[in-house]
Amino acid sequence: MRVVVGLLLLLLALCGSGAQGEGGGLGQVGEISEFQETAPRDAAEESAESTTKQTTPDIWAEVRALRDMVVELKVFVQLLQRENSDQEMRLTATESKTTDLEKENADLQTRLSSSESELLLSKSRIDQLERENADLQTRLSSSESELLLSKSRIDQLERENADHETRLTATESKSSDLEKETADLQTRLSSSESELLLSKSRIDQLERENAERPKVAFYTALTDAGHVGPYSTDITLKYSKVFTNIGNAYNPATGFFTAPVKGVYYLQFSVCSNRTGYMGVYVYKNNQLIMFNDEGKEEVGLEYLTKSVVLELKAGDEIYLVLPSDYSLYDSPHNHNTFSGSLLFTL
Repeated sequence: MRVVVGLLLLLLALCGSGAQGEGGGLGQVGEISEFQETAPRDAAEESAESTTKQTTPDIWAEVRALRDMVVELKVFVQLLQRENSDQEMRLTATESKTTDLEKENADLQTRLSSSESELLLSKSRIDQLERENADLQTRLSSSESELLLSKSRIDQLERENADHETRLTATESKSSDLEKETADLQTRLSSSESELLLSKSRIDQLERENAERPKVAFYTALTDAGHVGPYSTDITLKYSKVFTNIGNAYNPATGFFTAPVKGVYYLQFSVCSNRTGYMGVYVYKNNQLIMFNDEGKEEVGLEYLTKSVVLELKAGDEIYLVLPSDYSLYDSPHNHNTFSGSLLFTL
């Protein structure tokens, strides 16, 4: 652009000099003189004017031709100015759109930094194109290509942003569901804690009741002497080996178990013999026969019989086992004959 302006100024100077040499031709080149007045004069113009003053009047024809060229160049310059203005308007619109996109994608500044650098490079190239009009189209094409890449990158970032928004929406929805689930769990937890408090209260009450309830349990074995019986009469069995006697309800001296409280009791006995004949026992409650179990043996060798009974007893009721006459048992340190029982619950 500056080269073209310089050339125009030189032609205007030549036109002005030719008009002065003719002595009255100044009016014919008035338009050129007016343009010349608006343009600053430099050393080149003064040199051209000095040279023109030394020419002959024959140059006037060339001046007219130069004037026509100046008019054409002026038109050409105006076209170039309009084209340059259009380019600047396109560039301004592009910069405005880029700025808007930068504002809308403030959260993607890190990813857009590369695009902003490329855009700054495009602006620098556009400034250079304004100074060097000769290669304007080439550099502008390059700038437009880079701008397309920037737009493509921005579109990609917008798609990524949309994807992030979709994922954020899904995350927020899931977070809402989790909050609802948490609220439900808190409600259930509160209910469970209330039930737990009630359970603890009930357990404490049961523990207090259990602590106050009498504890009764015993486990005994008959003897280490070996054979017991047969006798000519019934005898009460005295289980002399006491392993457990909680509540001291069993008396090994008498063989009697005496119920300390009213309740339901579980009682069990085992009978063993290694002789031929009969083995068995009577189970008595006070003087009442409750159970009789026996078994005949035809061969020598250990043989067992085990029974159990659940009885409702009043405080003071006595339970004991009786060996019938002509029956025999066998016991040793291995404890083949046992008698045991416990309180299930009070009444």
